[in-house]
Amino acid sequence: MMTSQLFSQAKRRNFRQHEVGIMIGGAYYIGDLNPRKHFNLTQPAAGVFYRFTPNYRYAFRGGINWGNVMGDDSQSEDADQLQRNLNFKSQIIEFNAIAEFNFLEYRISNDKYKFTTFLFLGIDVFNFKPRAQVGNYWLELQPLKTEGQSKAYKLTQVSIPFGIGAKMNVSKKVGIGIEWGPRKTFTDYLDDVSGTYPDPLITPFSSSKSASLSDRSKNAGNNINKQRGNPRTKDWYFFFGITLNIKLNFKAPPCYAYDH
Repeated sequence: MMTSQLFSQAKRRNFRQHEVGIMIGGAYYIGDLNPRKHFNLTQPAAGVFYRFTPNYRYAFRGGINWGNVMGDDSQSEDADQLQRNLNFKSQIIEFNAIAEFNFLEYRISNDKYKFTTFLFLGIDVFNFKPRAQVGNYWLELQPLKTEGQSKAYKLTQVSIPFGIGAKMNVSKKVGIGIEWGPRKTFTDYLDDVSGTYPDPLITPFSSSKSASLSDRSKNAGNNINKQRGNPRTKDWYFFFGITLNIKLNFKAPPCYAYDH
């Protein structure tokens, strides 16, 4: 009897499920141009992913997300930000590998286990390219070295994605979900703002564009060595949205490992 129960549990818990899916939602950022407000200036975002589920409690997925993030001092209520008067927008493309932990046992096509909340954690590589709006144009900021950097910062970086979500079945082949995921980055230049206003006598700007985009404040020219950003904190970006995933039909494994 005990052997039969253990065998039944093994059949139920150990299976192989493969899914492909899409994510539609938004992206935003937290950093020097938006220090605190979540979902502020949210921009459209989307993604595709593949998920492999070897157990009712765990899943692993890899995917690609893309979207835009932006910040604008003119939208702030903070006097220092209004004085600084900087803005940026950046497209973000990330490639991620993520592990999920289901709080409840879950499987598409099984009505007994049709809903769960979950946590996720992983790693990703992302590319960004901050630009500033000048009139009707958006100019790339990284090549201009607006803080007098001796070497331009890298536009491809690593971040740590994590977050929460929920997913449920809507048919024998289809599941839907919702999730929210911060990305912990290791750069402070997602918005091209980090340190102090440079001294052009010590670190000459490469062009007049560099100088004008470095200091766009109402007190331009009088801010040398004053704080431009906060170098003690790194920037964050966030993806959130609704997911739609479809179970793939692969050849079934041996019956002892398969749960109909």
